[in-house]
Amino acid sequence: MRIFDPHVHMTSRTTDDYEAMADSGVTAIVEPAFWLGQPRTSVGSFVDYFASLVGWEPYRAAQFGIAHHCTIALNPKEANDTGLAREVLEVLPRWLAKDRVVAVGEVGYDSMTPAEDDAFSAQIALAADADLPMLVHTPHRDKLAGTRRTLDVLAEQDFPPERSIIDHNNELTVEVLADTGCWMAFSIYPDTKVDERRMVAILQEYGTERMLVNSAADWGRSDPLKVSKVVAAMQEAGFSDDDISTVVWDNPVAAYGQSGRLELDVPGQEADSTFEGSSIRRTSG
Repeated sequence: MRIFDPHVHMTSRTTDDYEAMADSGVTAIVEPAFWLGQPRTSVGSFVDYFASLVGWEPYRAAQFGIAHHCTIALNPKEANDTGLAREVLEVLPRWLAKDRVVAVGEVGYDSMTPAEDDAFSAQIALAADADLPMLVHTPHRDKLAGTRRTLDVLAEQDFPPERSIIDHNNELTVEVLADTGCWMAFSIYPDTKVDERRMVAILQEYGTERMLVNSAADWGRSDPLKVSKVVAAMQEAGFSDDDISTVVWDNPVAAYGQSGRLELDVPGQEADSTFEGSSIRRTSG
């Protein structure tokens, strides 16, 4: 079964992870822009990071037959450095025009500050101007209140719910989102967020329509194979192959396909090929 992981931070993962993901059935991913574990101090750091997302990571992924896409944004946590945030927002439009950038994201809330409100609103406008969907991060603290605030802001700016992918959901937020028309994404984690058993229970109650699951794997304790483990848990629970494919392939393709930039066929490239003795092609200089 083909698997699309619609939220995984491969910048913080190794090539072994790419290989294991490919072996588990993953053939397409989306890597959202996020913070890097500590605050960045200059706009140039963001620019270099964005360049890696649109250039370097697609090359790494292609070595294992995985189609890599990304989302670009100023993340909520770093929106609170208001001076730097203004500089980042100024450069975003040229990055949002790049191939394989399939949404504006991650945007939304971390601590629900006025600065985060401003950055969120500005990036909703950028998404509308670029004709892109938006990947929205619900906060880790006060998640239910943050989700409700998110929906209010989207409605205030008349951003289409069908172009809104609301992520990091749980049993409480799905109740709020179920009838909104938004895409509902769930991060499956070993210890926090939602695990595969809880995800199965959510799917049994709410169905598979507009549901996405992702590993959200990053530099913390996480697992880039969690989407394949949801597949196994759904099979064990008696879901049909069609229902499973809806969640792990059809829905992410439909959600991010609204960008018009999904490229799901990766040109053939041998993972074990070498370039002058190295597995990674290098430019001169």
